Amino acid sequence: SVSLKENKKRKRTEEAEKVSEDRSSSIVQEPPVKVKKAGKKDRSKAEKKLSDRENALKQADEEEDQKLFQNKTKQKKKASQAVTKSVVNSPAGTTAGQQKRKKVADETVDRRTVFVGNLPVDCTVQVLKSLFKKYGQIQSIRFRSLIPAEDTISKKVAAIKHKVHPNAKFVNAYVVFKEECDAKKALKENGTEIASGFHIRVDTASKTSSHDNKRSVFLGNLPYDILDDAVREHFQVCGDVVGVRVVRDRETGLGKGFGYVLFENTDAVHLALKLNNSVLMGRKIRVQRTGDKRKARQKIPDRSHASKATADTTTKKKSYSNDSFVGEKATPLKKNVKPKRLKTIPKKKAGKNK
Repeated sequence: SVSLKENKKRKRTEEAEKVSEDRSSSIVQEPPVKVKKAGKKDRSKAEKKLSDRENALKQADEEEDQKLFQNKTKQKKKASQAVTKSVVNSPAGTTAGQQKRKKVADETVDRRTVFVGNLPVDCTVQVLKSLFKKYGQIQSIRFRSLIPAEDTISKKVAAIKHKVHPNAKFVNAYVVFKEECDAKKALKENGTEIASGFHIRVDTASKTSSHDNKRSVFLGNLPYDILDDAVREHFQVCGDVVGVRVVRDRETGLGKGFGYVLFENTDAVHLALKLNNSVLMGRKIRVQRTGDKRKARQKIPDRSHASKATADTTTKKKSYSNDSFVGEKATPLKKNVKPKRLKTIPKKKAGKNK
């Protein structure tokens, strides 16, 4: 019985020790497990931070690359647009070389073209063809300076439908020949009376045709509704008239009050100058040499320069109102300058006395 009791006690103590050992082992083992878990968490957080940074850097690099690529594409687009604009802005989208060729082509066409002025309004293509076909093959005929019957109608429509303003009495045209030599021959028709009171003016359309100033006179103060033939009749007394040109408004066809008369020889010019202040259709017309107007414009600024540079003489003041005005302006400036100099001298003296 005693041995049984002792055995039971031993078992109890052993079991108690086991439990205490288990508890101690569990207590000892728990903290390192927790530490391990914390370490894993810390590592995962650090890794995440690193991966986030790496991703951010990658994204930044990608964005920079995209921006650079976009900028390059924009620059390319701009360059292409600039090229297209230059091409579009140029006539018919041509290059500089093509433009030069076109200019040359236009000049050659102009040399083959004849301007026919002072035609009657009822003049037709057939009439012009019958007049000029003897000189060579005609490529085209087009009418110009048509005044439409209404503002809403264009000049092209007015020409096709013959809806011309009732006050319009004349029309101009361009006759294009196939050969340049034929166009030169056609100039013989200049001055021919195509209808009663209509002496036509035939001239080359090219800009190279020079107007001879020595054989022509400038006309001023002309009536606005004057016809070319009225001018021709007025100056026919002086000599053979080669051509009359009354400068007109494109829209209305009315004269601008001035024009030119070209004579066959220079002797007629001297006689024409005597018709200065003669009355034509109730107006005193002004007649002068064509070169005089340009010379007068060139001389006036030179004289004004001289008046500014040097002291004005009394003769210049009398003859030119513009120069006298400059002189009046110049004299008070000189007067103003002198008193300023006089004022500065006493100030300096006063300073020295002090």
